[in-house]
Amino acid sequence: MYRFLLSRQWVILTLVSLVLIPVMAELGFWQLHRHERRVAQNKLIEDNLAARPVPVTELTSPGHTVPRADYWRHVTATGTFDTAHEVVVRRRTDGDDRVGVHVLTPLILADGRAVLVNRGWVPAAADQAAYPAVPPAPEGEVTVTGRLMADETTEASGIKDLSGLPPRQIMLIDSEQQAGRLGRPVLGGYLQQTAPEPAGGTPKLIAEPDHESIGAHMAYAVQWWLFAAGVPVGWVVLVRREKRDRAEQAAGPAAEETPATAGAPAN
Repeated sequence: MYRFLLSRQWVILTLVSLVLIPVMAELGFWQLHRHERRVAQNKLIEDNLAARPVPVTELTSPGHTVPRADYWRHVTATGTFDTAHEVVVRRRTDGDDRVGVHVLTPLILADGRAVLVNRGWVPAAADQAAYPAVPPAPEGEVTVTGRLMADETTEASGIKDLSGLPPRQIMLIDSEQQAGRLGRPVLGGYLQQTAPEPAGGTPKLIAEPDHESIGAHMAYAVQWWLFAAGVPVGWVVLVRREKRDRAEQAAGPAAEETPATAGAPAN
C-alpha cells in the first residue's frame, strides 16, 4: 500500500523534510537567543543610564578596554579642551539619518592625561576633503558629563579604517591611535557628551541609545518553530493524498469492467 514511499521522488521528499525540521528548529532558537540578547542589552542600557555619574578615571585608564558592563555609564571629566588636536569622525548620521561627522575633541585632565570627548554631530563639508565648520569648544576649565563608550573597531562597527584621509579626519574612534597623535596618555574609550549643552545647539548631541524596542525576534522564533512543526504534518497529508489517489486509480479499471460483465449474454 505504501510501497510508493520507496520511489526516488518520495525518498528525496522525505530526506528534504528530515533536514528542514532541525534546520527550522535551530533558526527558531537563533531568533530566541537574539531576543534574549536584545532584552539583556536594553536592561544594561537602562541600568547604566540611570546610574549615578562617576569620575571617568574610576572606570578607565590609558590602554584600558572598556568592558560591555560599563557601556553607556554616565561619567564626568574636568579639564581643558585641546582644540588644536580636534578631529572629525567621518560618515556619521544624526537622528534624522543625515550624513555628517562627529566632532572628537581631547579634554586634557589636571594630571596631563587626556580623554576623548565626542561633542556631537555637525554636517559634513560639501567638499569631503575640506574640514567642516565646527563650532569651537568652550575655553578654560570645563566639566563634561557623558556616556562612556569603548574604542571603535572595524569588527564591531563594520566601518573600515581607511588610510590617506584628509588632515584631521578619521573613520574610527581609537584612543591608542589618538594618543600617538597627542603625544600623551589617553584614557581608553571615549565620552559621548551629554552636558553641558553646546551653545546654539551645535554640535548636535548624540541621542540616548534605544533601550525600549525589542524587535520581532520572538515572533520570528515562533514562526520558525511553527514551520518546523508543519513539515511532518504536511508530509503526512501528502502521503495520505498519494495513497488515496493511487487507490482511486487502481479501482477505476475494475469499476469500468463490472457493468460490461453483468450485461454479457449467457452461453
